[in-house]
Amino acid sequence: MWIDRHSEILLKRMAAQFPAVLVTGARQSGKTSILRHLYPHASFLSLDLPTNAEAAVTAPDQLLDQYKEPIIIDEIQYAPSLLRHIKYRIDKDRNPGRFLLTGSQVFPLMQGVSESLAGRCGVLNLHTLSITELLDSGIPIEETSYIFLGGYPDLHVGTEYDLWFPAYVATYLERDVRNILRVVDLKYFNRFIRACALRSGHVLNYSDLARDTGIAPNTARKWLSLLQTSDVIALIEPYFGNRTKRLIKSPKLFFLDTGLAAFLAGFRFKDNLFASYLAGAFYESFVFGQILRQLASHGESTPINYWRTASGQEVDLVIEQAGGTAVAIECKLNEQPDIADASGLRTLSEVEKGRIKEKFLVCRTKVSYKLSDGTWVMNLTELLNNLAL
Repeated sequence: MWIDRHSEILLKRMAAQFPAVLVTGARQSGKTSILRHLYPHASFLSLDLPTNAEAAVTAPDQLLDQYKEPIIIDEIQYAPSLLRHIKYRIDKDRNPGRFLLTGSQVFPLMQGVSESLAGRCGVLNLHTLSITELLDSGIPIEETSYIFLGGYPDLHVGTEYDLWFPAYVATYLERDVRNILRVVDLKYFNRFIRACALRSGHVLNYSDLARDTGIAPNTARKWLSLLQTSDVIALIEPYFGNRTKRLIKSPKLFFLDTGLAAFLAGFRFKDNLFASYLAGAFYESFVFGQILRQLASHGESTPINYWRTASGQEVDLVIEQAGGTAVAIECKLNEQPDIADASGLRTLSEVEKGRIKEKFLVCRTKVSYKLSDGTWVMNLTELLNNLAL
């Protein structure tokens, strides 16, 4: 079963313009599948196989000569030196769509791309499935079920939840973490990633995270960087309009897939998650993730921030727009928030003196309505339509 991805249009546009396209993203987000679906007649070279990765390092030209173009080269991060040889071939023939690459570990990989394929390669960041992609493909799923299950494609085509997540986490820990960080005792990283899951949707305190995990603060920062490069988490910065001195300066942490976060946080049933104190934070993580997916599917890199003062006034998400304006979004899990729930939005609008173009209170309401202070109350689907990303 194939679930249409909203990024397909952007990917085809890139392949029609650039000699190479790189699809990045978390493990099992569907990078290889989208390329093989869109380009079924392309040759396929997987560097996930040790023999191919070795050949890519020791005999790169001979390896590439064996494959007819276009070539899908899977997991390019296992042989980044191959990028230089791809560059040489592209410079001899700049026809578009010749090399279709996938890769994880975004930051190190992007460094190699910027050095070798600058101006020659389009880059698409593919997240796990959005709830809209599932609904558009005829898979009925409501928001709380999506938040608990997440968007990894395998989970929506028959793979059992109880089998898939344990195997995914074990593979990620044993393979990526051990290879990149050379962690000797993985129990500390296992504890660390689970502590991060419990903090999804919260402002990050490095010292508290390190203390709860039993590691040094510098180690916590290093490991958080790995989670970012693996597309497991995002860290968003505070919004500074007037650069108010009293604003909290720590980043806010979000898991990019709420299903993975729920599993790591120890929830095995949806009802347990939504009966817990974390329900609101997971809903906020969900909203953030869906906005991010919509941005990525359009090739947008619009900054998403949050706003919070030392006195506790806060707004969950602030999306900057052209011309110095911004859209402010507060997330509420209940179905009928009221004027009191919009207090942070009003305060931010007053502080920013006209910079906040629109205020939204996103929740599970079935009908959109406007509060007396001008804040729109609407569900996620309506929010995404109104953002017009």
